[in-house]
Amino acid sequence: MPDIELNWNTSLLYPAPDSPELENDLAVLERSASAFRDAYFGKVGSLDNVVLLAAIKEYEGLQKRIAQPFCYAHLLFASDSGNETYLALSQRCSELGSRLSQQLLFFDLELMALSDERFTSFRDFSGASTYLHFLEGIRKFLPHTLKENEERLLTRKDLTGSRAFSKLFDELSASFCYQMELDGEQRDFTGEELLALLHHTDPDVRFRAMTLFLERHGEHGIVYNAVFNNMALDHSQEMELRSYQSPIQPTNIGNEIPDEAVEHLLCVTEANYGLAQKYFRIKAGMLGMDRLRNCDIYSPVAETERSYSFAEAREAVVASYREYDPEFGTIVEAFFTERRVDVLPRTGKSGGAFAMGISPDLPPFLLLNFTGTLRDLATIAHEAGHGLHFVVSQKQSLLNYHAPLPLAETASVFGEMLLTRAMLDNEQDPLVRRSLLCAKIEDIIATTFRQTVLTRFELRLHTERVKGLLSNDRIAEIWLEENGKLYGDTVEMIPAYRWGWSYIGHFIHSRFYCYSYTFAELLVLALFQKYREDGDSFKPGYRELLESGGALSPADTARLAGIDITDSGFWQKGYDVLAGLIDELQQLG
Repeated sequence: MPDIELNWNTSLLYPAPDSPELENDLAVLERSASAFRDAYFGKVGSLDNVVLLAAIKEYEGLQKRIAQPFCYAHLLFASDSGNETYLALSQRCSELGSRLSQQLLFFDLELMALSDERFTSFRDFSGASTYLHFLEGIRKFLPHTLKENEERLLTRKDLTGSRAFSKLFDELSASFCYQMELDGEQRDFTGEELLALLHHTDPDVRFRAMTLFLERHGEHGIVYNAVFNNMALDHSQEMELRSYQSPIQPTNIGNEIPDEAVEHLLCVTEANYGLAQKYFRIKAGMLGMDRLRNCDIYSPVAETERSYSFAEAREAVVASYREYDPEFGTIVEAFFTERRVDVLPRTGKSGGAFAMGISPDLPPFLLLNFTGTLRDLATIAHEAGHGLHFVVSQKQSLLNYHAPLPLAETASVFGEMLLTRAMLDNEQDPLVRRSLLCAKIEDIIATTFRQTVLTRFELRLHTERVKGLLSNDRIAEIWLEENGKLYGDTVEMIPAYRWGWSYIGHFIHSRFYCYSYTFAELLVLALFQKYREDGDSFKPGYRELLESGGALSPADTARLAGIDITDSGFWQKGYDVLAGLIDELQQLG
């Protein structure tokens, strides 16, 4: 397979960053936003239902026109943050986005301020049903919304405040190149390639790789400290201005999940930490170790680690989706055949993986950092699930296109389960089955327990930052304490792990996003169990769930697939599935 096929083809959006098409689209945006403001500013509350609906559709169309060039700029920057052309375009879009936000935020504010009587009238109006969930969602923020001039000031200062620190975090992290000896040869590695070595069979390699990765971040501790402290301070000051009661509250409101329900989710997860500790003891025994180090958690349990070519990985993922639904397989395969995937790690490229859904009219893209491990197969299945979700929800309008955060991980985690079950069902070798089970169990632990650790750490970071500047030593203390609750006496944290907080982008880009992974994993375990019980009769409801995008609340969306997330015992059912997998592993010996 030629290397060119492993890079995404962004010309599907624009021919080049200096193309007339891109320049024309960017040039018209400020004029369009200004014209929209002139037409509707101060008038939204007095518009009749026909004109109000037309205004919402016009606003949606403007947001759609903004999405294409801005997402294009983000894709280029993510592929090579060291490219000066890409960096300049990204910064240009960031500054333009700030100006556009200032021009357009009045519309959300005036929609929020509609009287209950006026909103009820519009809700009953023919044609308005498409936008009701969007309107209900933004109206929930009314008690925490400031006057328009104040909102514009906050948007304006973000450009040199939180957004600037976020960009600094991305550029610094993507710039790292590492040197380490492997197999008697000094080699260069990207961060993703180093983290892939946590799956190496040699415990010394795992230790050195994790230590080198984390200590490099520690060498830039002054910068990371400034980023984390200032992002937390910025957030706390805004929370105070908006009269929120906790730093996580705006995320919960946006997710349409009450604070108490989120706390219940976290507490149920913490009550099940013993399952993870049970697994860590089992794995230590498999590896002939008295106790695991945290660099050993993902080590292979077979004597030799299986490495996969990208062609093998791609085919396995596509086949697992195709086996569930031929159309799903076709949708996933199109990401590869149409070159909407950027595959390999390199210096300057964003770490991790993501899927970008742009709008109902444009194709989604996937970013990977493939290194050939079993975990990388799961990552492809995961991001392909996101991409699938973006494709099938394209029947929605833009304002309902993106699923709410608690459901944003549903299709991705379900896709991982499809891959795992397909590989287990087609594998007879007990040693390979053991490896597959370990990988799945570790994935569930990472997606539930670890994400709860991250959420608790993030909450403590924000809470303590209100009292004053946090030193790196204090941040490390909080980090190690929260991880220690999960690991107990079953896992030893290596010294460099005190910097484990510094590279996690969700803390910077999407505050309190992490518990959405826990929510999604437990929801998917319930969905997958229902699929195995109900067979083909499950599929229409699941398809409807994905197609709904963000048109419904999380509870109403899950109900389409026959799941009641308000059931007091719902979360525990997911951990019962995990317990069953651990028992299955024990039975293999």
